[in-house]
Amino acid sequence: FHKTFPNWLGNSKLFSSNCFFSSKESMNDSLSSIKKNIAYNFHMNKKAKAPDFSGLFEENKMVCLDDFCGKYLVIYFYPKDKTSGCTVESQDFRDLKNNFKKLNCEIIGVSRDSLKSHQSFIEKEALNFPLISDPDEVMCKAYDVMKEKSMYGRKYMGIERSTFLIDPEGFIAKEWRKVKVPNHAQEVYDFLESLSET
Repeated sequence: FHKTFPNWLGNSKLFSSNCFFSSKESMNDSLSSIKKNIAYNFHMNKKAKAPDFSGLFEENKMVCLDDFCGKYLVIYFYPKDKTSGCTVESQDFRDLKNNFKKLNCEIIGVSRDSLKSHQSFIEKEALNFPLISDPDEVMCKAYDVMKEKSMYGRKYMGIERSTFLIDPEGFIAKEWRKVKVPNHAQEVYDFLESLSET
């Protein structure tokens, strides 16, 4: 324990010379509780830098992470344009776009579809944010959303529906994996709003 968490051993909030235990069992229970609290606090305070990216969203037009420095950014990865779940998810983010904007947050969608497919999808659904085309899965792999899937007994690699909220300093504030579409966009917005209130 001393070797694993040396930085906390001298923390007066965790340890006190006035701390006594009625039995060996109670001491072990208390130490176990302390270890759990330390592990929890370590996990909660751990922040990961968002992987950098540079992707096409229109012919000869690129967007990269640095373009959003000083702003929050939602990046949602989805399997395919114009499919039912991806359409509803994109519509939900579209409808909340102005709300996100008021909280200094931009939105980007990412899939492996072509620019032509994206443009058609944007026009059909009146989407008000860019869609990055990632046919070579560079960005998908950077964010670790390529997962093995199975359909009718056939296994293949595909995008696992995932969303990332990146803070103005470029760190991942929260990530959602294996996303279920209903109310997801609202959940992301509610979390962003809670950050703005702190």
